[in-house]
Amino acid sequence: MATQKVTEVTTDADFAHQTSSLPASALVVIYFHAPWAAPCQQMSTVLNALASTYPVTSPPSISFLSLNAEELPDISEKYDVTAVPYIVLQKDGKVLETVSGSDASKVRAAVEKHAGKSGNPGKTGLPPPQTVTKQEQPATANGAATNGAKNLSNYAPNGSDPTTAPEYTSEQPSKEELFNRIESLVKAAPVMLFMKGTPSAPQCGFSRQTVAMLRERTVRYGFFNILADDEVRQGLKEYAEWPTFPQLWVDGELVGGLDIVKEEFENNPDFLNEYAVKPQVAASS
Repeated sequence: MATQKVTEVTTDADFAHQTSSLPASALVVIYFHAPWAAPCQQMSTVLNALASTYPVTSPPSISFLSLNAEELPDISEKYDVTAVPYIVLQKDGKVLETVSGSDASKVRAAVEKHAGKSGNPGKTGLPPPQTVTKQEQPATANGAATNGAKNLSNYAPNGSDPTTAPEYTSEQPSKEELFNRIESLVKAAPVMLFMKGTPSAPQCGFSRQTVAMLRERTVRYGFFNILADDEVRQGLKEYAEWPTFPQLWVDGELVGGLDIVKEEFENNPDFLNEYAVKPQVAASS
């Protein structure tokens, strides 16, 4: 018997086609992920195992879709995705339930609640929930991180190098130097935004939403495009013990990502007012 599979959606048009072609009674499980987030690796395994327990029917009764939240920012914004992994369950275009995080039991319970139990519920061996924690970066002999960071195995100084080019001789000095640089960057302006892209051309929906909030409140801020410097991108995750972007820093202290910045503005109307071009002053009674 043919079973369901998780379909990777890569374009807005593909998503529209996949969802519109299903009957109104079909449950759509929409999974938002990001390649750099370790919990998403587990959730991908969980959803593939869960999908395989549901048979293919005609007409379809359930469909599993997977989307890179950063590559499809408009869809992410539509579903208010501020963290990954994030699962949306919907029917007939209406959201029934959402699950944030990598708790496999919650995801399975939500799917079974709206789709009924699968034909083979004992087939899946779902792992326990995984949390986002500080990850140790493996290093090569010359100290260069191998997990997505710059590969310096063939590095050799040349005339175009600045006179202050670091010597990649061992892990500890280069790490210290990187952290010293990051410490200077987070204090480069009273409010610093480490984002994907630039304020005029954000490269992910989360960065775009953060920029929009700061602009709406006329906050003066500096920014750093972490896509332009992979060493800072990887190093800042460890320095801040915060694995996602964007990151907002105020006076050298980490505030957090998009979801936390949203909460700060919602809970404190005066948040960042002192850094605004025209601070909002409450009317006197």
